[in-house]
Amino acid sequence: MRKLKNSELDRLDVEAFKKAGKTPVIVVLDNIRSLNNIGSVFRSADAFRIEKIILCGITARPPHKDIHKTALGATESVDWAYEKDCKKVVEELKAAGVVTIAVEQAEGAHMLNEFSPKADETYALVFGNEVKGVQQEVVSACDMVVEIPQYGTKHSLNISVSAGIVLWDLFSKIEALK
Repeated sequence: MRKLKNSELDRLDVEAFKKAGKTPVIVVLDNIRSLNNIGSVFRSADAFRIEKIILCGITARPPHKDIHKTALGATESVDWAYEKDCKKVVEELKAAGVVTIAVEQAEGAHMLNEFSPKADETYALVFGNEVKGVQQEVVSACDMVVEIPQYGTKHSLNISVSAGIVLWDLFSKIEALK
């Protein structure tokens, strides 16, 4: 086996990415403190051609050198917007027919490995603050909660790791429906 060179990976340029079909998923970041986490989520969103990222509350916005350091240009390819009030964003998405999902540990949560998306739905995934998680009022406003099963001694994952896991899982399940 030989490692491929970047020039052999056949990746889209930004213009082609913007024109390409998107995975019907919107990422909502609720009060994310770490600029590196924000950049990492942008990069994962680019990898799986996510529709959009909505940054809420204290979540920093591009351009910023610390976001750029981990996003590696994904802030240019992935559509994004900023809205102060995360709960209002969730309510507006729901009114537009988007299924809103808090990624959190909560009563009645659906385990990610058991969650089955529908082919004709758009999903908004809400990821929360590194310490406090998704705000309770936002969890309550969402249509459902999805939890990543964990089997070790720790009770949480880094937000950028959580986003990567959930985005890959949802992307692969949606692709399988095509």
